[in-house]
Amino acid sequence: MTDKKTAVRGIVCTTVGGIFWGFSGTCGQYLFSHFGVSSLWLTCIRLLSSGIILTLLALPKHHTAMRAILKERRDVLELIFYGICGLLLCQFSYMTAISYSNAGTTTVLQNLSLIFIMLVTCLHTRRWPNRLETVSLVLAFSGTYILATGGDPAHLAISPFGLFWGITTGVAVTIYSILPRRLLPKWGPEVVTGFGMLIGGVLVNLASRSWQFSVHLPIQGWLAITAIILLGTVLSFSLFMQGVADIGPVKSSMLAATEPVSATVFSALWLHTSFSLSDLIGFILILTTIFLLAKESSK
Repeated sequence: MTDKKTAVRGIVCTTVGGIFWGFSGTCGQYLFSHFGVSSLWLTCIRLLSSGIILTLLALPKHHTAMRAILKERRDVLELIFYGICGLLLCQFSYMTAISYSNAGTTTVLQNLSLIFIMLVTCLHTRRWPNRLETVSLVLAFSGTYILATGGDPAHLAISPFGLFWGITTGVAVTIYSILPRRLLPKWGPEVVTGFGMLIGGVLVNLASRSWQFSVHLPIQGWLAITAIILLGTVLSFSLFMQGVADIGPVKSSMLAATEPVSATVFSALWLHTSFSLSDLIGFILILTTIFLLAKESSK
């Protein structure tokens, strides 16, 4: 395949993957608002199902690595930590934030992870943020402030729980982005993510005794859950990883900004969620940090 075709494929894969992520968040909002589904139960079924599917998909090509990683005690412990503190925390906080607010706002707050990663990097390298990073920091906090208050510090424009879990999602994304940095080049993203989701799914189901949940959904509800698992997890992850391979992580992270945009559009058109002018200003301020930090990363 020529370089041009590879670049086009990477752009399409990353963009579509971001759109599917945004759509899955809106499906979660639909389940919460129409059927009162528990975010814990939804996390249980999403993580376990996605973990099983991704592990089975990785098995034919990566069966040697999948056996070998289980023999490395340190790697297994890191994988367990990644599955619980990374993937499980991220999926639960993400869905819980949506249940208290909406998909658009949550996916925007999730992108605060870029700021958190930048701050961790600065601490690790013992340096102050440079000018572009400082501007990104100011924009991110300004956007979060406007989202939280609507510009009026006397009241909150968003549910306190929605704000808390939205920011927690950003922290969780930071954790799961940093935790597997040693494992990914050694074993590959398919093996690490598949096992991580499987471990997190098994543990959260056992801890919450998910089989005791009483859930009765019509066909529309189960279709939304299927979309979250297949489109919003399995397919979107596969597409994004293909995009990273084709065009690199910097351009991919910029194109993945389609996630909050698509979540906002789907939420407004499908579920008739209303967004104020202050909400949109907050969205723009936070999303601008993606492009600024990607530009800095490309240097």
